[in-house]
Amino acid sequence: MKKIIIFMLLIVSAYILPTVHAITIPKEAIRIRVIADNNSIESQNEKKYVSKQLEIYLSKLLKDIKKIEKARAILNQNIKNINKNIQKSLDEINSKTSFKVNFGINNFPQKKFKGVVYKSGEYESLVVTLGKGKGDNWWCVLFPPLCLIDEKNENKNNIEYEFYIKKIIDKIFK
Repeated sequence: MKKIIIFMLLIVSAYILPTVHAITIPKEAIRIRVIADNNSIESQNEKKYVSKQLEIYLSKLLKDIKKIEKARAILNQNIKNINKNIQKSLDEINSKTSFKVNFGINNFPQKKFKGVVYKSGEYESLVVTLGKGKGDNWWCVLFPPLCLIDEKNENKNNIEYEFYIKKIIDKIFK
């Protein structure tokens, strides 16, 4: 009975949530953004590869962190390692693309994802710009981690992203 009620609430939520016009990510969040050099297939593939590798690295780095102050400190202490990780990722795909990393307050354009609009604005974030940074970008919330890597697939090329709500549903119905 409990499972049925939870399942019904989730279904109702799925119909209600798309009517939300805009969501503001809390100020206590740190975003991550990787901007491609341009929109060529090659540049977009570079962005995807760098994003995946960087997310694997950062998820391990911030795995047990509960407070934003600690997350900031760890990111600041590891900027050199983050740069090394990006360079290694580009080397693995034989890319000569330059990049720059900025951790601080950065501008994010408005984004629409799965029917939800995320407001534009200035956000604390780790931004990786590949080349000229004129292409489409990938972004997520780094802290608290709103997109997670499925640990079973962590070392595979095929990485699966999950949201917390999916993990909750999976636990309930197992």
